[in-house]
Amino acid sequence: QVQLVESGGGLVQPGGSLTLSCAASGSIFSPNTMAWYRQAPGNQRELVASITSSARTNYAEPVKGRFTIYRDYTKTTVYLQMNSLKPEDTAVYFCYLGAWGVDYWGQGTQVTVSS
Repeated sequence: QVQLVESGGGLVQPGGSLTLSCAASGSIFSPNTMAWYRQAPGNQRELVASITSSARTNYAEPVKGRFTIYRDYTKTTVYLQMNSLKPEDTAVYFCYLGAWGVDYWGQGTQVTVSS
């Protein structure tokens, strides 16, 4: 079993920055993909960014150039550096890990961008 624990959410003004982190523990198989998804009220959950265990990254169009996803050297913690935040980035952000056909999710952390 894999556990994902997120941290780093909060309230930030438009144009500000936040960094989310997600620590994975348990039986983590490789290769795997870790990612951040988000879900705003009334919307479906959507992919924000993903990174494979070989460090290949992928970003959703709305966040390209503003967000950066990266993993630590142990590859068990994933970060999402969010810059130039906009009100439309407001959502619950979920950490994801996928390996060998099994999906794991964190409980989510709220990010609110508002003045």
